[in-house]
Amino acid sequence: MVPPIPTCQRVIVRTTIGSVRRMIDPHGDRAVYRQLADQLRAEIAGGEYGPGSAIPSETTLMQRYGVARNTVRLAMTMLREEGLVVTYHGRGTFVRDALPIRKISSTRYKSAATAAADGSPQEPSEYRVEATHQEVPADETVADLLGLDTGTLVLERRILFFDGSMPQQLSCSYVPLDLVAGTPVADASNEPWDGGTVAALAGIGVTVTSIRERVRARMPQPEETRSLSVAVGTPMLTVTRTMFAGERPVEAAVDIVVPGDRGELDYLIDLT
Repeated sequence: MVPPIPTCQRVIVRTTIGSVRRMIDPHGDRAVYRQLADQLRAEIAGGEYGPGSAIPSETTLMQRYGVARNTVRLAMTMLREEGLVVTYHGRGTFVRDALPIRKISSTRYKSAATAAADGSPQEPSEYRVEATHQEVPADETVADLLGLDTGTLVLERRILFFDGSMPQQLSCSYVPLDLVAGTPVADASNEPWDGGTVAALAGIGVTVTSIRERVRARMPQPEETRSLSVAVGTPMLTVTRTMFAGERPVEAAVDIVVPGDRGELDYLIDLT
């Protein structure tokens, strides 16, 4: 007697490349495209595909794992959203190169403040910038941070920082116009200031004595996605900053924005 043919047969696709054994279970609890994304992610982490190297084509991955084209595309979408790979039209998909990290440290203002106080020279800025300045009326948020009436004119400074060719940080800050009008601080061609805003204000006789920062994480806004060339799904670190000269707020940043995959927070809290 011929045994009946089962209506549903459990098939596990196994392949071996090098020393890594791969398993794709089309009937498992986890969607096949997620299994494929897991496998490729592990290969990237394990160094099988190094930074800048090409991921195999859709056709190759389909044949290797016995999956449909849409499965491969969904897996690639997951990896792109995680920032692990980038796809270039007509060229293929590649492991993303290691990105330079911009450190946001609680001590980053100290050297500028010390140099500004004793007149010592500043170290040249290591970053290239694109800067624009314009006079705008303060909205409610900016006015509240600077202690001004809404609508008071302020100088808006929008600065995009680059490390080599990679955009690293976007800063949008505001200074009371009556404080800087007609001074070098109001000239965008002077950006970036060696020593940053602390040194810039010191140059016009304004001594920053304290700084308040609030750090948050959020998803990028469309303009930030374009300006900072971030992968879809990359969270942003945002710093809302207020600088004070004595009791007077003299600068407010709303916000300093750093892609989460290119920045780290490094804060020292001294309790002595």
